[in-house]
Amino acid sequence: MRKTTFHYGSSAYPLEIGPSFGVDFLIAPRRTLLDAHLVDAARVAGAEVRHRTALRELLRDPQTGRVTGAVLSGPNGQTYNVSCGIVIGADGRRSSVARMAGAGTREQTVHRSGCIYAYVTGLPEDGYHWYYGPGTTAGAIPTNQAAHCVFASVRGDEFVHLRRGHDREGLLTTLAGRANAAFGQSLADVTQMEPPVIFGGANGHIRESFGLGWALVGDAAYFKDPNTAHGITDALRDAEILANAVIAGTDAALAGYQARRDALSRGLFRITDRIASFDWTLRELQELHRDLNETMKCEQTWMAEAFAPPASAA
Repeated sequence: MRKTTFHYGSSAYPLEIGPSFGVDFLIAPRRTLLDAHLVDAARVAGAEVRHRTALRELLRDPQTGRVTGAVLSGPNGQTYNVSCGIVIGADGRRSSVARMAGAGTREQTVHRSGCIYAYVTGLPEDGYHWYYGPGTTAGAIPTNQAAHCVFASVRGDEFVHLRRGHDREGLLTTLAGRANAAFGQSLADVTQMEPPVIFGGANGHIRESFGLGWALVGDAAYFKDPNTAHGITDALRDAEILANAVIAGTDAALAGYQARRDALSRGLFRITDRIASFDWTLRELQELHRDLNETMKCEQTWMAEAFAPPASAA
């Protein structure tokens, strides 16, 4: 997509996506598509992929405490040991690796939003749309199969209250209409591909993300409120930094990974927490979005200079 429009109350600000580091478009593939491509790429690179497998325990050297492997269980529930040089937890914000490794929390947010989203067809293909009303955000993000991810969110405690009075379809339409009446009305004409999904919200965290024989990446390491829609970028960015540190093969390189992750993330983390408070006027929100944009530009510049040029996927 080459256009995105921000709607603050009744005012709309369309923006064309200009070229940036050789890219002049935005994409938001569904996880069902993106994850399958990542798994295929891992297999091509030589990884052995095991689905329906759970972590049961971390193995440690009894003398040094260094993690030396893991106890896993497969679909039949039988456990087995795997030895390795490093265990990497990319297992989400409730990470088992983080819990078992004893990873501390370096920073935590104060605010959280509650969100409901659904995948629908029937909206026009005219770019991204972000809607903001008093105490409410909503949007429509184009994705694959001519579908859109439509979402709406409010402050976490208000979301709990509103859930009691609506079914899921009604809640999504009501909140979308609060953000922008025309957007809420447009959802009456869409076709839902599957039932709406509710995320009740969670406080953001920046965790300690490495130790003796272990590391964390993705939401396991760093999670922030989804209102700024940057989580996949964070995860892929940090996976690249961590991969380079693992290749270097030293604890100092892993410490460098964490330091770089923190430096790139803290601005995004704190601005996102401020947006998730919903304690802003629309004018103040516009300023927060300008700050967010400048922070993202700094991140993009660093990645363009630090990472090898990307290869085309098609």
